[in-house]
Amino acid sequence: MGVTYESASKSHVGMVRQVNEDAFLDLPENRLWVVADGMGGHAAGDYVSSLIVDSLRHVPLGRSLDEYSAALRNDLLRINAAVREETANRGVTMMGSTVVVFAARGLRGVCLWAGDSRLYRLRDGVLESISRDHSYVQDLQDSGLLSEADARTHPRSNIVTRAIGVEAQLDVASVDLLIAPGDSYLLCSDGLNKTVEDHEIRDVLSHDAPDEIVRSLVHLGLNRGAPDNITAIVVKVSA
Repeated sequence: MGVTYESASKSHVGMVRQVNEDAFLDLPENRLWVVADGMGGHAAGDYVSSLIVDSLRHVPLGRSLDEYSAALRNDLLRINAAVREETANRGVTMMGSTVVVFAARGLRGVCLWAGDSRLYRLRDGVLESISRDHSYVQDLQDSGLLSEADARTHPRSNIVTRAIGVEAQLDVASVDLLIAPGDSYLLCSDGLNKTVEDHEIRDVLSHDAPDEIVRSLVHLGLNRGAPDNITAIVVKVSA
């Protein structure tokens, strides 16, 4: 069964930051989409996020999704080691980046991630977060110590517990996906989901045209003051 993937992407520095430390890869011909959010406040976060997308772009497609997914994961581990080495060479404390990857073949998909950049799926009007943030406030929520509403405004909401370049051993999380025609997927940096509510994301994502959707989502974030960089990729699946 032939499945079509249509995607669009947009990134904006936001209203406060001087540098856009987000990077993204919108590569529908490889069925590969990536968002990386360089660690704000750390030296050269934009270097790390750019390194991630430039490297993943060249990963061989392999003969199957499993093979491709394994190669993508291995490349992230290699990048992690390279960033650790570069950090030491520069004599800085830390350089890092979150990453979320969505790859697909036919009606199978995989999500790989480290940090708090997200993959959402809209199916039959229901919005679901496929990835789960590796963050201080998510840990508090999981422990029942913090509500989702309070997590947004928590003073430590920007602290991630896992990312590229942060620790010697990178643990990449993954979820296998069964894709259905009619699905919509959104990859985004936290600059979007910390300014735009989930119900707003659901409403905008239900529209048809990916390029209009990414423009609308980024515009919503900018209207809220956009204290961080905002990046969004939308992928629509049709039979």
